Amino acid sequence: MVAAEQRREAARYLQTQHGVSERRALRTLGFGRSSHRYKVRKDDKKISERLQKLAEERPRFGYRRLHVLLRREGEMVNHKRVWRVYKALDLTMRKKTRRKRTAMRLDFVSDQLASGQRFRVLNVVDDFTRKCLVCFADTSITAVTVARLLGQAVKERGKPQVIVSDNGPEFTSRALDAWAHQEGVGRHFIDPGKPVQNAYVESFNGRFRDERPRTEDPY
Repeated sequence: MVAAEQRREAARYLQTQHGVSERRALRTLGFGRSSHRYKVRKDDKKISERLQKLAEERPRFGYRRLHVLLRREGEMVNHKRVWRVYKALDLTMRKKTRRKRTAMRLDFVSDQLASGQRFRVLNVVDDFTRKCLVCFADTSITAVTVARLLGQAVKERGKPQVIVSDNGPEFTSRALDAWAHQEGVGRHFIDPGKPVQNAYVESFNGRFRDERPRTEDPY
């Protein structure tokens, strides 16, 4: 027991539960009578309310910078008292941990070869890193293939909470629904005709199209 209040509680316990005198309880605990009988004269209510308000207005400020603000407002309070109230209010800054891979967004890009052969590219973008986790091209991409590619991405990168896609047949298929259910991954479908609801992957697809080789490019 280090804190004075803890020793006071221990002394009261010895007196009430074991019937010892105050003098003997304090001698046993090695606690002075003046410290035991000390009454806090300062009321922290006003400082607590103002400190709470300042902390809400400036969430990045620690107790030292909040102490400076209090002094500027005319509160003659030392930093030790501010720290005690700051701790009592549990205002200590905690580092926010961003949850990784909260969502994967899926969409297709279509184009054709110089021969006229049509092909599609499946792009899967991670909401957290904004990286493209899957970029798979083929002349035909089925729902089974989509599920297989997502399974590989999850194995390598980790499981998302939800996958976001439009209402295309490959995404609404039983094969992909069964995979999501087995993996415990949620599904979210954007509203028809609302590609803005899948903005991350749409933005990526736009850049992806811009960077594709032109037909006149000899390479």
